[in-house]
Amino acid sequence: MEKKLTQQPANIIKVVLFGPESTGKTTLSKQLARYYNTVWAPEYAREYLQKKWNNERKTCEAEDLIPIAIGQMEIENRLAQKADKVLICDTDLLETKVYSEEYYGGFVDPVLDKAAKENIYDLYLLTYIDTPWEEDDLRDRPELRREMFNAFENALKKHSRPYLLLQGNKETRLKVAVKAIDEIIKSRRNLSSFSASLNS
Repeated sequence: MEKKLTQQPANIIKVVLFGPESTGKTTLSKQLARYYNTVWAPEYAREYLQKKWNNERKTCEAEDLIPIAIGQMEIENRLAQKADKVLICDTDLLETKVYSEEYYGGFVDPVLDKAAKENIYDLYLLTYIDTPWEEDDLRDRPELRREMFNAFENALKKHSRPYLLLQGNKETRLKVAVKAIDEIIKSRRNLSSFSASLNS
């Protein structure tokens, strides 16, 4: 099972949209993928849990988290092979870990916990709660948006993840995100050029 939660090697930049529900992560994922002419990895949990709700009228339970995590990594690893320089991820396993902690009394499956800590990304884009709440079958806790946001930001700090806070409208968020990603692309390119000159 651990192998299914592990990132496969890929020489690309990986960017994660990270934050509470209904904060514009999917919208920005699509915008960034379009801007960089690349692919984006959607959130597997939504497909999985919508199917569960439609079939059983049940919401997420603790035993769903490992299948969700496995499905998410299958998508990420598959699309990483198709990405052009940058892969945009609508979520990651650290987000699944935060939900596990917040919804199930601090419990996190040790296998999920290990993978969430070990999988590496170049940048996290932390989406703020200044977007309107949009209700659907799966979303809950609109009254706890601030608490959930704090949990996400604390996780990034605790695990020393490189992150950028995104606030404002769609255009502002896209502009700030692109500037940060461009800087990573530029530094990666400069490093490659430097390495090539050393080896020539």
